[in-house]
Amino acid sequence: MEYILQPWPWYISGPCIAIVMFLLLYFGRTFGMSSNLRTMCALGGAGKRVAFFNYDWKSHKWNLIVVLGAIVGGFIAHFLLSNPIDIALSEATVTDLKALGFTDAGQHLLPPELFSWDAVFSFKGLVILISGGFLVGFGTRYAGGCTSGHAITGLSSLQLPSLIAVVGFFLGGLIMIHLIFPILF
Repeated sequence: MEYILQPWPWYISGPCIAIVMFLLLYFGRTFGMSSNLRTMCALGGAGKRVAFFNYDWKSHKWNLIVVLGAIVGGFIAHFLLSNPIDIALSEATVTDLKALGFTDAGQHLLPPELFSWDAVFSFKGLVILISGGFLVGFGTRYAGGCTSGHAITGLSSLQLPSLIAVVGFFLGGLIMIHLIFPILF
């Protein structure tokens, strides 16, 4: 009998996230990838040019362990917990995606029309990456944190600004996918 690797079910991964959140809150820490990136930028010397990065990054070096964990976790998820079968999409979704130029809709988790090296290093791909990176960086700074920080840490500690930020993130995502994405592709 062949064993097919499956992603972790919600009843395993959900409690794992809850345990990590409990430990972070217990030790007075918060979770969010933007704070980890801030620590990496400060470590790299960005504080010499930008005041935002000029702080004692050594007191936040535990953030670097979170970054390492995200990299190792991504590797494990991709190579050990991925199920390489086709994705079940409705016929209407497949038709809509084909109209947008996605030829193999449902056959790849990450469509090659967006995530292949040729697509990334095209002029259009570079413009999207650079402008998207700028907008994400600006939005993260403006919102006082990233989606993971607000949605996981902020909501679990019942912070109203995090609720407002998460609603804004979802609205922005809906606007992007329904109004802007069809124009770009």
